Amino acid sequence: MQRIVVPGEKISDGQLRLENTITENNATYSTVVAIYDEEKKTLLPLEGLWYPRYGDTVVGVIEEDKLNTYVVNLNAPYKGLLLTKFTEIEITTGDVVEATVKELDKTQTAMLMRPRKLSGGKLLSVKPSKVPRIIGSGNTMLKELTEGTGCSIMVGNNGIIWLKGKNVDLATKAILKIEEEAHTSGLTERIKEMLKS
Repeated sequence: MQRIVVPGEKISDGQLRLENTITENNATYSTVVAIYDEEKKTLLPLEGLWYPRYGDTVVGVIEEDKLNTYVVNLNAPYKGLLLTKFTEIEITTGDVVEATVKELDKTQTAMLMRPRKLSGGKLLSVKPSKVPRIIGSGNTMLKELTEGTGCSIMVGNNGIIWLKGKNVDLATKAILKIEEEAHTSGLTERIKEMLKS
């Protein structure tokens, strides 16, 4: 059974190790407005900002090139920083890059590593809370999208998606449908049908 929960609401007796929850007195409470699935023991946030964590994949735009640092716009309350000494590729202001979060420093800046330039293509912005649904369990939804549209798709945990290929419009429509209907059941089948037709 699925139900909508609000911050502070108890979702389970016993301690569950779920994102966007806290445990107290041997019970688990939600910290966000979300849909809790009691059978699968999953919590799907309905809203929320992205907070950088070690290992997150992000997609962003190089905003500035100053001193030995690239400033990356991550479409978040945080900026990303790439140190040129860790950058083996040629990048400049305006370039789109995919990178990995190395750490969050004291000034709330995400230090990035392993940048990869994404040439051409289109950027799409979605709610970061819907990214897990767009990727799917074990990358299943993302696989459907790439195979069904023939597009290269790079999904950032920060809610920026880069798309390139022959069917970018179809991929965009499908992603926006997933974002809108993330909380509904049978979504994967509907997306499969949409991509076939």
